[in-house]
Amino acid sequence: MPTLLVFHEVDDVEHWLSSPKREEVFGPLGITVRTFSDPAKSQRVGLIVQVPDMETFQRIMESETTADAMKFDGVRPETILVLVES
Repeated sequence: MPTLLVFHEVDDVEHWLSSPKREEVFGPLGITVRTFSDPAKSQRVGLIVQVPDMETFQRIMESETTADAMKFDGVRPETILVLVES
């Protein structure tokens, strides 16, 4: 099961942290997520994501469902950085 580090910026950190969208989108696919925020109070947030396989993750990240969830969560898509555990 691949483990990913995902970083990005959001419009409102508290809204992003409390959003149910991550579980709604990723949970049914067996994707687990742990959230992190910058203690310096920037708009940068991070995730540790465990995915069943990279194909599933790539497919869901390219979906309209995820695009809608990111918009709801205030994610700035141009700032997303994904690192894969090696």
